[in-house]
Amino acid sequence: MILNEETKVPLAALPVQAFKAHLRLGTGFGENAVQEAVLEGYLRAALAAIEGRTGKALIAREFSCRIEEWRDCCGQTLPMAPVRQMLEFSLIDVDDNLTIVPADRYRLAGDDQRPRVIPRGTQLPTIPTGGYAEVFFVAGYAATWEELPADLAQAVMLLAAHYYEYRHQSAGGASDIPFGVSTLIERFRTVRSLGRIGA
Repeated sequence: MILNEETKVPLAALPVQAFKAHLRLGTGFGENAVQEAVLEGYLRAALAAIEGRTGKALIAREFSCRIEEWRDCCGQTLPMAPVRQMLEFSLIDVDDNLTIVPADRYRLAGDDQRPRVIPRGTQLPTIPTGGYAEVFFVAGYAATWEELPADLAQAVMLLAAHYYEYRHQSAGGASDIPFGVSTLIERFRTVRSLGRIGA
Protein backbone atom coordinates (compact mmCIF):
# COMPACT_ATOMS: atom_id res chain seq x y z
CA MET A 1 0.00 0.00 0.00
CA ILE A 2 1.29 3.46 -0.94
CA LEU A 3 -0.04 6.55 0.84
CA ASN A 4 0.22 9.94 -0.86
CA GLU A 5 -0.57 13.38 0.52
CA GLU A 6 -2.55 15.05 -2.27
CA THR A 7 -2.89 18.49 -0.65
CA LYS A 8 -0.53 20.16 1.81
CA VAL A 9 -1.35 21.81 5.10
CA PRO A 10 -1.91 25.47 4.15
CA LEU A 11 0.35 28.07 5.74
CA ALA A 12 -2.72 29.82 7.15
CA ALA A 13 -3.45 26.71 9.25
CA LEU A 14 -0.03 26.78 10.94
CA PRO A 15 0.32 28.73 14.21
CA VAL A 16 3.47 30.63 13.27
CA GLN A 17 2.69 33.64 15.48
CA ALA A 18 1.76 31.44 18.44
CA PHE A 19 4.99 29.50 17.90
CA LYS A 20 6.94 32.77 18.02
CA ALA A 21 5.26 33.59 21.32
CA HIS A 22 6.01 30.08 22.59
CA LEU A 23 9.69 30.62 21.78
CA ARG A 24 9.50 34.18 23.19
CA LEU A 25 10.99 35.65 20.01
CA GLY A 26 11.02 39.42 19.78
CA THR A 27 9.45 41.38 16.93
CA GLY A 28 11.10 43.73 14.50
CA PHE A 29 14.27 41.75 13.80
CA GLY A 30 15.82 42.41 10.41
CA GLU A 31 15.11 39.12 8.65
CA ASN A 32 11.50 38.63 9.75
CA ALA A 33 10.37 36.90 6.54
CA VAL A 34 13.33 34.53 6.63
CA GLN A 35 12.73 33.74 10.30
CA GLU A 36 9.03 33.00 9.68
CA ALA A 37 9.93 30.57 6.89
CA VAL A 38 12.31 28.78 9.30
CA LEU A 39 9.63 28.57 12.00
CA GLU A 40 7.13 27.26 9.43
CA GLY A 41 9.63 24.53 8.55
CA TYR A 42 9.95 23.40 12.16
CA LEU A 43 6.17 23.36 12.60
CA ARG A 44 5.72 21.27 9.45
CA ALA A 45 8.48 18.88 10.56
CA ALA A 46 6.89 18.45 13.99
CA LEU A 47 3.45 17.96 12.45
CA ALA A 48 4.80 15.29 10.09
CA ALA A 49 6.65 13.51 12.91
CA ILE A 50 3.57 13.33 15.11
CA GLU A 51 1.37 12.21 12.22
CA GLY A 52 3.93 9.51 11.45
CA ARG A 53 4.02 8.32 15.06
CA THR A 54 0.25 8.24 15.48
CA GLY A 55 -1.04 7.39 11.99
CA LYS A 56 -3.41 10.34 12.39
CA ALA A 57 -3.79 13.41 10.19
CA LEU A 58 -4.02 16.53 12.31
CA ILE A 59 -5.08 19.23 9.85
CA ALA A 60 -7.68 17.92 7.38
CA ARG A 61 -6.52 17.49 3.80
CA GLU A 62 -6.73 15.08 0.87
CA PHE A 63 -4.85 11.79 0.70
CA SER A 64 -4.80 8.87 -1.69
CA CYS A 65 -3.70 5.30 -1.24
CA ARG A 66 -2.78 2.74 -3.86
CA ILE A 67 -3.60 -0.86 -3.01
CA GLU A 68 -2.40 -3.77 -5.16
CA GLU A 69 -4.09 -6.53 -3.18
CA TRP A 70 -6.86 -6.55 -0.59
CA ARG A 71 -5.77 -7.91 2.77
CA ASP A 72 -9.44 -8.73 3.35
CA CYS A 73 -12.02 -8.53 0.56
CA CYS A 74 -14.68 -7.83 3.21
CA GLY A 75 -13.06 -4.52 4.13
CA GLN A 76 -9.80 -2.61 3.66
CA THR A 77 -8.27 -0.52 6.43
CA LEU A 78 -7.08 2.91 5.30
CA PRO A 79 -3.57 3.99 6.35
CA MET A 80 -4.55 7.38 7.79
CA ALA A 81 -7.23 8.38 10.32
CA PRO A 82 -9.63 9.89 11.13
CA VAL A 83 -11.25 9.81 7.68
CA ARG A 84 -13.84 12.54 7.28
CA GLN A 85 -14.96 11.80 3.71
CA MET A 86 -14.41 9.37 0.85
CA LEU A 87 -13.84 11.23 -2.42
CA GLU A 88 -13.26 8.52 -5.03
CA PHE A 89 -12.64 4.81 -5.33
CA SER A 90 -11.27 3.52 -8.61
CA LEU A 91 -9.72 0.43 -10.20
CA ILE A 92 -6.81 0.76 -12.62
CA ASP A 93 -5.84 -2.15 -14.86
CA VAL A 94 -2.41 -3.12 -16.20
CA ASP A 95 -2.94 -0.83 -19.22
CA ASP A 96 -3.79 2.15 -16.98
CA ASN A 97 -7.48 2.08 -17.86
CA LEU A 98 -9.43 3.59 -14.97
CA THR A 99 -12.86 2.48 -13.78
CA ILE A 100 -14.57 4.49 -11.04
CA VAL A 101 -16.39 2.29 -8.54
CA PRO A 102 -19.96 3.61 -7.97
CA ALA A 103 -20.54 4.96 -4.48
CA ASP A 104 -23.43 2.54 -3.94
CA ARG A 105 -20.97 -0.40 -3.97
CA TYR A 106 -19.00 0.62 -0.89
CA ARG A 107 -19.11 2.79 2.22
CA LEU A 108 -16.78 4.19 4.84
CA ALA A 109 -16.80 2.49 8.22
CA GLY A 110 -15.61 5.45 10.27
CA ASP A 111 -13.26 4.80 13.15
CA ASP A 112 -10.72 7.11 14.81
CA GLN A 113 -8.18 4.29 14.89
CA ARG A 114 -8.82 2.03 11.90
CA PRO A 115 -11.24 3.47 9.31
CA ARG A 116 -12.20 0.94 6.65
CA VAL A 117 -13.70 0.86 3.18
CA ILE A 118 -16.29 -1.91 3.25
CA PRO A 119 -18.55 -3.30 0.54
CA ARG A 120 -22.29 -2.73 0.50
CA GLY A 121 -22.57 -6.25 -0.88
CA THR A 122 -20.53 -9.32 -0.01
CA GLN A 123 -17.04 -8.16 -0.98
CA LEU A 124 -14.98 -5.33 -2.40
CA PRO A 125 -14.57 -5.14 -6.20
CA THR A 126 -11.86 -7.39 -7.61
CA ILE A 127 -8.58 -5.62 -8.30
CA PRO A 128 -7.50 -6.29 -11.92
CA THR A 129 -4.53 -8.62 -12.40
CA GLY A 130 -1.41 -6.49 -12.57
CA GLY A 131 -3.43 -3.43 -11.63
CA TYR A 132 -4.42 -1.71 -8.41
CA ALA A 133 -7.17 0.09 -6.54
CA GLU A 134 -6.86 3.75 -5.64
CA VAL A 135 -8.84 5.48 -2.92
CA PHE A 136 -9.00 9.25 -2.46
CA PHE A 137 -10.21 10.58 0.88
CA VAL A 138 -10.10 13.50 3.30
CA ALA A 139 -8.55 12.79 6.69
CA GLY A 140 -7.83 14.99 9.68
CA TYR A 141 -9.04 16.03 13.10
CA ALA A 142 -9.70 19.66 12.20
CA ALA A 143 -9.73 22.19 9.40
CA THR A 144 -7.92 24.81 11.51
CA TRP A 145 -5.30 24.79 14.24
CA GLU A 146 -7.76 26.19 16.79
CA GLU A 147 -10.06 23.16 16.34
CA LEU A 148 -7.34 20.57 17.05
CA PRO A 149 -7.47 18.52 20.26
CA ALA A 150 -5.45 20.57 22.77
CA ASP A 151 -2.98 17.78 23.57
CA LEU A 152 -2.08 17.25 19.89
CA ALA A 153 -1.64 20.99 19.34
CA GLN A 154 0.60 21.22 22.40
CA ALA A 155 2.62 18.19 21.27
CA VAL A 156 3.33 19.83 17.90
CA MET A 157 4.34 23.07 19.59
CA LEU A 158 6.68 21.31 22.03
CA LEU A 159 8.28 19.18 19.33
CA ALA A 160 8.76 22.14 16.98
CA ALA A 161 10.41 24.04 19.86
CA HIS A 162 12.65 21.02 20.49
CA TYR A 163 13.71 21.00 16.83
CA TYR A 164 14.34 24.75 17.00
CA GLU A 165 16.43 24.41 20.18
CA TYR A 166 18.61 21.69 18.67
CA ARG A 167 18.77 23.23 15.18
CA HIS A 168 22.59 23.46 15.18
CA GLN A 169 23.15 19.84 16.09
CA SER A 170 23.56 17.25 13.33
CA ALA A 171 22.77 14.29 15.58
CA GLY A 172 21.66 13.37 19.06
CA GLY A 173 18.98 15.35 20.87
CA ALA A 174 17.25 16.77 17.82
CA SER A 175 16.35 13.32 16.50
CA ASP A 176 14.67 12.16 19.70
CA ILE A 177 11.02 12.70 20.61
CA PRO A 178 10.95 14.26 24.09
CA PHE A 179 9.15 12.27 26.77
CA GLY A 180 6.53 15.00 27.26
CA VAL A 181 5.60 14.85 23.57
CA SER A 182 5.39 11.05 23.63
CA THR A 183 3.07 11.24 26.62
CA LEU A 184 0.77 13.74 24.93
CA ILE A 185 0.37 11.65 21.78
CA GLU A 186 0.16 8.23 23.45
CA ARG A 187 -3.65 8.01 23.47
CA PHE A 188 -3.76 8.80 19.74
CA ARG A 189 -1.43 5.99 18.69
CA THR A 190 -3.07 3.15 16.80
CA VAL A 191 -3.79 0.16 18.99
CA ARG A 192 -2.36 -3.00 17.43
CA SER A 193 -4.23 -6.23 18.02
CA LEU A 194 -3.33 -9.82 17.28
CA GLY A 195 -4.14 -11.26 13.89
CA ARG A 196 -4.73 -9.65 10.50
CA ILE A 197 -7.43 -7.02 10.35
CA GLY A 198 -7.37 -5.72 6.81
CA ALA A 199 -4.30 -3.56 7.38
